[in-house]
Amino acid sequence: MDRYENQNHSEPENQEQEYHDHTNQEHNHQERQADTHQPAAEDNRRYKKDRRKAGLTGFIGAVIGALIVAAVIPFVYGDNMSSSNAAGGSSSAQEETSNAAAPETTDMSVQSVDVSSGVTDAVGGVSDAVVGIFRNQQGGLLQEGSSETQGAGSGVIYKTEGDSAFVVTNNHVIEGANQIEVGLTDENRVEAEVVGTDSLTDLAVLRISSENVNTVAEFGDSSTLSVGEPAIAIGNPLGNLNGTVTKGIISSVDRSIPVDTNGDGRTDWTSDVLQTDAAINPGNSGGALINIEGQVIGINSMKIAQTQVEGIGFAIPSNTVVPILEDLEENGKVERPQLGVTIGSLSQIPSYHWQETLNLPEDVQEGVFVNSVQQGSAAEQAGLQQYDVITAINGNEITNGQDLRSFLYNQASIDQTIEVTFYRDGSRQTTELTLGQSGTQMG
Repeated sequence: MDRYENQNHSEPENQEQEYHDHTNQEHNHQERQADTHQPAAEDNRRYKKDRRKAGLTGFIGAVIGALIVAAVIPFVYGDNMSSSNAAGGSSSAQEETSNAAAPETTDMSVQSVDVSSGVTDAVGGVSDAVVGIFRNQQGGLLQEGSSETQGAGSGVIYKTEGDSAFVVTNNHVIEGANQIEVGLTDENRVEAEVVGTDSLTDLAVLRISSENVNTVAEFGDSSTLSVGEPAIAIGNPLGNLNGTVTKGIISSVDRSIPVDTNGDGRTDWTSDVLQTDAAINPGNSGGALINIEGQVIGINSMKIAQTQVEGIGFAIPSNTVVPILEDLEENGKVERPQLGVTIGSLSQIPSYHWQETLNLPEDVQEGVFVNSVQQGSAAEQAGLQQYDVITAINGNEITNGQDLRSFLYNQASIDQTIEVTFYRDGSRQTTELTLGQSGTQMG
């Protein structure tokens, strides 16, 4: 019993001792274990710290590298990249704007624009009165497409009277033709009859049926023209470009052009014409030169056909044309009062001839000189001679050839007696003469 009790009391003591020993052993084991792992933990901490440093260093290096690249790129690619970016940005902006502003539906209707002007109005009012002139010089019928049917020139319908319409054109356009047709703007061709011609002014009148004529041209006053004002030519250049319009200005209102009517190389007439830079090509002859009001101010007549000359065309002034047309309609020719002389203006010869050849006083600087006297004429009967200088007729001052022709055509009449003032050998003289008649010669 005692032993049993002793055994029961001794067991806890042993267990406590064992527990204490075990605890000590565990503690010792942990201490040994701690001692064993302490260097490894320190190394691990150092490794992690080194990794953080290395990562930070790499990040900083990457940032620096990116900044360097960004700074270098503009120098490498230059404006291309800038333009591309700008274009891309602009395109993107435009696309966004376009998308934002795009309507739900697209209007595809045709928009009417008013392009009318003074020129279009002027041309529109008279163009249908400008026609093509076609001629045949070899006999037989006019056949479409043959060389004989090519347009010879142009003409202008200026008057209708009953069943007839009258067309003015140039004399040289229809000269020598045995059959003539007029091409209207509706492309119909009608046969034409020659009413009268005048080789000196290069004018002719044709008659056609008025059946298909709807437009008649109106003549304007060529004496009111000014250099620099608009001039519009309408005609049939090259014989087949009917209704062609060219525009320019009046380059001169008083240009004298010598005319050789019979081809003998001598000047038979001095034509006073308008000069324009509106293009006048072969086939335009006989067409209209109009002003900005659509009035005919001249009939296109000739062009200096030289390769080195451009923009010089001529037209017979309307104030010269109208009385000629009246004579041609009435008589078939122009019956002009004439002196029986050929003349030239002082302004057309060098001034030293005024005293050395013509023996004029120094104060006489304007007039016309007699170049030749026709045998049996009124001038010969009145005693006029070569190199006499005419300065006045019936008290009207004569400064040039245009003044003389203007007096004869507009104020004088056949068989009228006139007083002529002239200079001969430096002295002023007068004589009377009765004007004769001529269908061709002037002066």
